[in-house]
Amino acid sequence: MNAVPLSIGDGWRYGLPGLPLAFAALPLYVHLPHHYASLGVPLATLGGALLLARAFDALTDPWLGRWLDRVFHAGPSAVLRWAWPVALVLWLGLLGLLFPPAAVQGHLAIWALVGAMVTTLVYSALVIAHQSWGARLGGDGARQARVAAWREGCTLAGVALASMLPTLAGWTVTLAVLGLAFPIALLVWGRGPRPGAAPAPPTTPQWGNDWRLPWRRPAFRRLMAVFILNGLASAMPATLVLFFVADRLQTPEWQGGFLAGYFVAAAVGMPVWLAAVRRGGLARAWLAGMGLSIAVFAWAALLGPGDGWAFAVVCVLSGLALGADMALPAALLAGVIADAGDRGRHEGAYFGWWNLAAKANLALAVGLALPALALLGYTPGTRDAGGLQALTVAYAVLPCTIKALAAWLLWRCWVRRPEPGTAHATSPVAPPV
Repeated sequence: MNAVPLSIGDGWRYGLPGLPLAFAALPLYVHLPHHYASLGVPLATLGGALLLARAFDALTDPWLGRWLDRVFHAGPSAVLRWAWPVALVLWLGLLGLLFPPAAVQGHLAIWALVGAMVTTLVYSALVIAHQSWGARLGGDGARQARVAAWREGCTLAGVALASMLPTLAGWTVTLAVLGLAFPIALLVWGRGPRPGAAPAPPTTPQWGNDWRLPWRRPAFRRLMAVFILNGLASAMPATLVLFFVADRLQTPEWQGGFLAGYFVAAAVGMPVWLAAVRRGGLARAWLAGMGLSIAVFAWAALLGPGDGWAFAVVCVLSGLALGADMALPAALLAGVIADAGDRGRHEGAYFGWWNLAAKANLALAVGLALPALALLGYTPGTRDAGGLQALTVAYAVLPCTIKALAAWLLWRCWVRRPEPGTAHATSPVAPPV
């Protein structure tokens, strides 16, 4: 399949749907627990309902990916036609979740469970379709890194907007803005680069079971091992950062500035990682990002009360490293798909498992870090030295250890001895045209 040229105009047209998708994700995954708790749903009941919804969300991703591969075989126009009603269902789902009707006031937990299951299902379908579309655009490692960078850059813009708008203008205005952003993004997406014609699906039984196909590829298994370890190392600090700021640094008033610096640095740093890919290849550039993250968080372990400015530097540098984590792994996955001969056929299956792993990392981070901290004596608001030391270990030391293991695997499998057919992952490549 020939690569589709990716100019700056093409890049933002493809990437723009990442903005409303990220905009929708924040209330769906972050605000929902607090919102329903404020409506009077008991925490234990709410936690059980949302846990079921999140499990359903993650476990359905491989099947969504398999189904989306069939949609793609009808052509890019079929995908775009399908995206419009799915985006409408996503918006209506958020509307129903944030403004539950009076008729369900006595059954809010059930409403939250069903609503979250439906809404996360359509959200995940759109995300996997958008990622698969990018992988199907083809090209070498540098081109795929640019594709992912445009998508993730728009995602960061959506996160920033969704972080501010509910507080500044309320949920009614927020949903109105999202309702406007989705059709604009879909129209722009349709005017951007399109994948080439997909090969005809094989007639072998493999086609009917392609949701398991990625796991038959050794390169995919090795890349997933790196992705899962690296994702867990990143998810643990994300889970604990507000506790670290409030109790270890004792600067809760700086929380907003820290987060803003982190996400802005990630967006600004994207061109740095694209340049690193052109000079050294995808795997070496990602390895450099991991090294930067480890060095930064090793320093964070030494910080204490009043070190707000030092932690601001940590946020900026770790945000820069985040840019590598956001753009480069998906570009490597696109190379794995191409090298396996699955481009144009099975991107949905690959990205379905990819998204399941990303969601599992977030669940593992919460499920492991918070109970471990409780066992080690940490409670929110504590000033006990032992509890704060446990928080520091969980926030900085343990993630550095896990990320170092991920970096070692990346070096061993992709830099020192790359998989057959994946030289593009480690070798410098010419800039995309």
